[in-house]
Amino acid sequence: MTISVVIPTLNEAEELPATLGHVGRIPEVSEVLVSDGGSTDGTPGLARDAGARVISGPSGRGGQLRRGAAESVGDVVLLLHADTWLPPEAGAAIRQVLASPGVVGGAFEKAFRNPPWMTRGSRLRCRFRMRWLQFAYGDQAIFVRREVLVACGGVPDVPLMEEHLLCAALRPHGRLALARAAVSTSARRFRRRGPLRTYLLMGLINLRWHLGASPESLSKTYQGGW
Repeated sequence: MTISVVIPTLNEAEELPATLGHVGRIPEVSEVLVSDGGSTDGTPGLARDAGARVISGPSGRGGQLRRGAAESVGDVVLLLHADTWLPPEAGAAIRQVLASPGVVGGAFEKAFRNPPWMTRGSRLRCRFRMRWLQFAYGDQAIFVRREVLVACGGVPDVPLMEEHLLCAALRPHGRLALARAAVSTSARRFRRRGPLRTYLLMGLINLRWHLGASPESLSKTYQGGW
């Protein structure tokens, strides 16, 4: 089994080197594709220096992931945020998940680095969402068999909520499962906006999504900080 890691970036020079360092410790990773959305801080150069292939295009997380995944050749495509660190056993954990009959993809449990107290319990929430909703957030490092990703049309080209649409597209093809390992992701958005404000913003966006708001409208809300 080979894994293609796709990382969307926009001015991630501070976070990307450590993320790539963790990816480099996983023997099953055969390629890293950094899909950049117009960085001006040297992110593409850092990615190339680390041995990643850089793909450039318009900003927008869904579109960036879609372009990167379309260029991948690995058996499994892993969609990784630029501030999320994979554990060394990630490849083995993915192999174990995909060995189960009917499983086409999945994600990892998630823990925050230096988390505010309000973010505690994130791993339990990951388990609940996967078991009962067959859903994972993007910062859980979603992975999927490449042929299944192609069959379902690829990563949706939307600026936000791409993981919602992707998981919905994958479910008719088979089950999603949670890997027996955890990624470590940055708590920077909680530090920037504050935990309470961040959770309220996320709750509002999810509510509006289920009420039918478009990803474009929700992206403006998210970028505006509410």
